[in-house]
Parts: sequence; C-alpha cells; structure tokens
Amino acid sequence: MANILKGKAVADKIKEEIAAKLKDYNEFPKLAIIRIGEDPSDISYERGMIKACESVNMPYESFKLASDVCRDEFLNLINKLNTDNEYSGIMPLRPFPKQINSKEISELINPLKDVDCINSENLNRLFSGNFENLLPCTPNAIMKLLEFYDIDLKSKTVLIMNRTEVVGKPLVMMMLKEDASVIITHSKSDNEKVKKLSKSSDIVVCAVGKAEIFDMQYFTKDSIVIDVGMSENEDGKLCGDVKFDEVSDKVKYITPVFGGIGSVTTACLLKNNLIAGINLLER
Repeated sequence: MANILKGKAVADKIKEEIAAKLKDYNEFPKLAIIRIGEDPSDISYERGMIKACESVNMPYESFKLASDVCRDEFLNLINKLNTDNEYSGIMPLRPFPKQINSKEISELINPLKDVDCINSENLNRLFSGNFENLLPCTPNAIMKLLEFYDIDLKSKTVLIMNRTEVVGKPLVMMMLKEDASVIITHSKSDNEKVKKLSKSSDIVVCAVGKAEIFDMQYFTKDSIVIDVGMSENEDGKLCGDVKFDEVSDKVKYITPVFGGIGSVTTACLLKNNLIAGINLLER
C-alpha cells in the first residue's frame, strides 16, 4: 500500500498558525464570499469555506446573487468591496454564468484583495520570481503538502499535467524555485508521449479534470502522484483524475480523492486572506 499523503494534517497546521495570528487583533477585516445562483457544488464549496473561516475565527460575509444577475450589478459589488476597508479579501465562486466575463472580473478585483490570486498583476509578480504575499491557492497547497511530508524537490523531475494560469503555470514557477526539473503537458499533448514522460518522472501532478483517466500505465512503483482533479465518473460519483483503487497500492505516494489537496487549498486561501487583512490594517 502506498503512503497516502493526507491533506488534513497539512491544512490543520496552516489553520493553527492562522488562528494564533488572528488572536493578535481585536478586529479583523472580513473575507467576502460571492456566490451566484444555487448550483449545489457552489453551495457545498461556500459551506466548506464558511466552516473553515469559523474554525479559525476569521470574519467573513457571504453575498448571494441571482443566477441571472446582470453584469453591472456584479461589477458594482466588486467595486464596492475593492474600496471598503471592512473587507480584506474577495472570493467570487467560479465558474460564472455566461453573462459575466471571467477575465473582466479577474482584472477588476483589487490585487491587494485578490485572495484567489487570479488578477494578472499578482500572477505576473509570481512569474517574475516574486513569491511574497498572495500565492495561487492550489499550487501553493501542493507545495505545502510536499513540504509537510518532507518530499525534497531538488533535482526531482516533476510532470505537471496542466498549463492553466490557475494551476500549471504558477506551479512551474514554484517548483523551479525549489530546484526541481519541470515538464508540462496539456490537452493537446500526445498521450503515448505523456505516458512515457509520466513513468520517467519522480512526481506527477494530475490536474486535467477528467474522471479516472490515469491508471498504472502512467506510473511506476516509485511514482509520487498528486491528484488535483475532481469530477464525476460514469456512475455519477465524485472522483479524481487517477484510478485511485487501482493505483494506490502500487505507487510510492499518492494523495486521496477526498481529504487530499482540496482541504489544503482552502487553508491556503485563508492564509492569503490573513496576509491581505494584515496588509490592509498596516496601510
């Protein structure tokens, strides 16, 4: 059986540090959580975020908008939150409905309150090698998990199956900072070549968002597998990108589908809000 890289212990450590720091403040700005519509997955994510905030005594406020909210109403809310010092971070749940332009919202959010790190100013800072302040949550969660389990990245070959600005590109920069050798593949990559690259890599980050498409053809007994995907399989059950039941007892390390990277990602978002709040109070 592989060593299971559970996220709970990592997330708990981060949240303990956040809770301890918040005790230094009598009042702290709020995290603004914005949900559009009544999608069950959004409601579930919002509930989890609220629970996480409450676990560390971090102030928050939820804003619930109708699924047919007009563009101007949404933009007005973002602009209000951008300038209101009562709020330290802005967290809109995505994806947005078709009438809302995701790129427009990403660029509108105040970079100092961009706790999900989707504004190009924050991403460009990271791509230029500046790792201070706010960091993209999922890539940061992956790095925190590997650090927690003492998995040294120096000279390791890391395959990242994602080229987005949310996961793949920021993760490349973070891995390079730790002296890893990085390979990146994407949806247009040749599958047979991906298999060869995956089997020859020390660490494989699976983040394509396709249910259970990676089996042992992609790994070896020495593989360290980080599964970031979450989608529904043919039976309607939530699962990752990796066939966990097939792979978990044959590789060296693997993250579980539930209790893996997701909980650490939430903790990293809270850490970003802590940083944003402290910066706001000190300005």
